Amino acid sequence: MTNTSVEVMHKGQRVALHPRHGKSRFVTLTELMPKSHQAHQNWSPGRFLNWARDIGPATLDVVQRQLKDRPHPEHGYRACLGLLNLSRRYSRDRLEQACSRALAINSASYQSISSILKQGLDQLPLPLAEEEPELADLPLHTNVRGPRYYH
Repeated sequence: MTNTSVEVMHKGQRVALHPRHGKSRFVTLTELMPKSHQAHQNWSPGRFLNWARDIGPATLDVVQRQLKDRPHPEHGYRACLGLLNLSRRYSRDRLEQACSRALAINSASYQSISSILKQGLDQLPLPLAEEEPELADLPLHTNVRGPRYYH
């Protein structure tokens, strides 16, 4: 590696030379990708969004987050494909319920949704948000000094 390039060697022979584009930048040459990644080259964010929209609004929200919360949408494809697989294994309705629960607990990752489905939590009602208790008036007591004490 140098400041301007990365050289890949195999048994003393150079097999690839790539220019460096800076820190946290991604450059992918299709011919260098594993076959499993090349298969997903033709996928697009729109394809995942259309599939999620057909299932329901919570699934759509989760897929949007998977695609948006990464440096490049393609980095979210594996999670989206995992969700697609979950919809086949459990059902579209259960996936939608699991996505709703994951969003409610602010944990909309593939791992969280998979766990919700495995544990059957998608089939339980969501707990209601706890309301803050009202503050009761302080009881009269000799230890309660009141506002006049502090002035």
